[in-house]
Amino acid sequence: MFQFAHINLLFLLLVIPVIIILFWLSNRRKRKLLREFGELEIIGQLMPDLSTSRPVIKLVLLLLALAFFILGIAGPQFGTKLLETKRKGIEIMIALDVSNSMMAQDIQPSRLERAKQSISSLVDRLRNDKIGVIVFAGEAFTQLPITTDYVSAKMFLSTISPKIISVQGTAIGAAINLAAKSFSPETKSGKAIIIITDGENHEDDAVGAATTAATEKGINVYTVGIGLREGAPIPVIADNGQKTFLKDEQGNVVISKLDEVLLQKIAAAGKGIYVRATNTEAGLNTIFDEINKLNKATFEAKTYADYADQFQWPMALALVLLLLELIIIERKSKWSEKFHLFKV
Repeated sequence: MFQFAHINLLFLLLVIPVIIILFWLSNRRKRKLLREFGELEIIGQLMPDLSTSRPVIKLVLLLLALAFFILGIAGPQFGTKLLETKRKGIEIMIALDVSNSMMAQDIQPSRLERAKQSISSLVDRLRNDKIGVIVFAGEAFTQLPITTDYVSAKMFLSTISPKIISVQGTAIGAAINLAAKSFSPETKSGKAIIIITDGENHEDDAVGAATTAATEKGINVYTVGIGLREGAPIPVIADNGQKTFLKDEQGNVVISKLDEVLLQKIAAAGKGIYVRATNTEAGLNTIFDEINKLNKATFEAKTYADYADQFQWPMALALVLLLLELIIIERKSKWSEKFHLFKV
């Protein structure tokens, strides 16, 4: 397992493009000044030792050295020991609607982005629990199998968009059935499914799926309705980048509205609760407080420990590159031409 001890220091890498821009501006200014004295080709003949490529080579070496130095001070580490630890918690499967209607912007910045932000905040609250993510539209797919790896959970969230599922629709029942099969079969901890959707255009028996999950498998089903009652149009980005709105066959703009009645029925059948998201509160904290009351069980989790510092390798590379940069002189020299180090 790899990590940086001081990952915030990697922002220093942004200095590199700034240096490149300053170098380019400096060269541009020098060439402008030289043109005031005459043609550049004639001036070049008057200064045969002048090299145009060596300053660039020196800059590249200097920037590479700086990059490796920054990587070194950021503290790269490798996990050298895999430990099995015991945790006591619950298991949560989140089923996130990624249909096109989730791009509506009655919840800012959009229904889908607000849902992803809320899931990320929920992950930050987890300590000893397991979490998994399912995405669904017309079909349901497992995006992240149930895990205690919260870093991976947040990483997978960033890749979610309506493009990952080509079949449109809102198959909530399929998402519940898939989530119910995704829990660890050997654990006896409380299990919960959280459905985050606008509930519109459902295609299957979601209430029946929630009833089966709750009564036959002991899984609580919670729902979060994301969207406003009055609804909003669905943005569509054309190939030329122009923003329009989805229209029906008659040419009317489609207004996507939250189906609260369905989501309330699903939550009631799943022995959970329903919460409606707003622009200020997504509702996941309320649901997590309820889920946290479920029975917690002990399970094993594998984590990396005894991280070994590996800063010496990028630091050594930075030192070598700096030495090379110091050895290379900006002007041509007879000594270097004997060894054919540079043919410029």
